[in-house]
Amino acid sequence: MNRRSFCLGATLAMLVLPLPTLAEPTRATLYKNPQCSCCEGYAAYLRQHGFTVDVKPTNDLAEISSKAGVPEKFQGCHSMFVDGYVIDGHVPVNTIRKLLSEQPAIAGITLPGMPEGSPGMTGFKHGPFTIYAVTRGGAPPKIYATE
Repeated sequence: MNRRSFCLGATLAMLVLPLPTLAEPTRATLYKNPQCSCCEGYAAYLRQHGFTVDVKPTNDLAEISSKAGVPEKFQGCHSMFVDGYVIDGHVPVNTIRKLLSEQPAIAGITLPGMPEGSPGMTGFKHGPFTIYAVTRGGAPPKIYATE
């Protein structure tokens, strides 16, 4: 095969073969306290992992979490909604992807409080994070994942 035939064949192949499609970014809406900077760090972490995050400052976080099914003592630093699920707190992206992949019949997941070393937080991780599954029906949260 001469060089001209090769180039012509390669050009035709590029015109005929479909281009690979890029995955749509996962869209999320994150509600946070207006003065909280760690929530901005968490949003930046998610963006680095391919999420599109719309940050909405609010003073009604407890009410938003509660209405979404997250009991008060299991609430995190912020509340985020992704594909119909609530994600409360600094949940690592691998657990979010697990949730979105498995699509369990739950309201969502939560990493209570503001654990040191969690995504968006300063400090060092002092052991595995326990992420809980929550329901809208009032059943007690159960462990969903540890990471």
